[in-house]
Amino acid sequence: MSDFAVIFDMDGVIADTNPTHNIAWRKFLDRYAIIPTEEELQNHMYGKHNSYILSYFFKRDVITDELAQLQFEKEALFRELYASIAQPIPGLLAFLADLKQNGVKTGIATSAPVENLVMMVEQIPVLGEAMESMLSEQDVTQHKPNPEVYLKSAERLGVAPSQCVVFEDSVSGVKAGLAAGMKVVGVTTSHIADELPPCSAYINDYLEMNYEFIENLLNQPIITH
Repeated sequence: MSDFAVIFDMDGVIADTNPTHNIAWRKFLDRYAIIPTEEELQNHMYGKHNSYILSYFFKRDVITDELAQLQFEKEALFRELYASIAQPIPGLLAFLADLKQNGVKTGIATSAPVENLVMMVEQIPVLGEAMESMLSEQDVTQHKPNPEVYLKSAERLGVAPSQCVVFEDSVSGVKAGLAAGMKVVGVTTSHIADELPPCSAYINDYLEMNYEFIENLLNQPIITH
C-alpha cells in the first residue's frame, strides 16, 4: 500500500457539473424573481457553499430551516437535470484505475449535499468501489476555503496531509487544499489557471494523469503563501 493519497473535489473535478448547476441556479432563482448575471454566477457560485450563494442572491442571511428548505429545492432541481447525463471528466476512470493498481488511497471531499454525492456514485459506480473516504457538507462544520474537509479526509485515509494531492477547480477549494498543507492540482473546468491561486500543476482533464505524475509531484516542495 502506498503511503500517499489523492483526494478529489466533486463538482468540476469528478464530473463537469457546473454548466448544469448554472442552469439549475437560474431556474431556481427565477422562481424567486431573481435574475443573476453570468459574472455573478462565476464569482458567487463556483466553489461556494449554498449558504453563501443563497445569502448573496437573496441579499440577506439565509440560515437554519430556511437554508435547508431552499438548498434542498435547488439541489433537487440539479439532480433532476444531471442524473441522466452524468459522466466523469475524460481520463478520470483510467487514472483512478492506475492509482488503485499502485496502492494509492483515494477520496472525495465535496461541499455539496450528501444526496448529490450519492447520486454521483450511483451514476458512476466505480467511484464507490475506488474511494476509501467520501465526505460531503454534512461531515464538516466549516466549509471551503477552510481546510477541515481535506484534513478530515487525510485522517480517514490514514495519510499525512503533506503526502496528499488534491484536485480542485475552484478558488475556495484550492485555498482549502493549500491551507491543509497539501499539493494541489488545479482542474480548469470552472476557471482558467490564472484565476486560481498558485497550484503545483494545472490540467484540463485526466488523459495525461498517472501514478508517476503523483509520485513526482509529492517529491516537489509544497507551495506556501
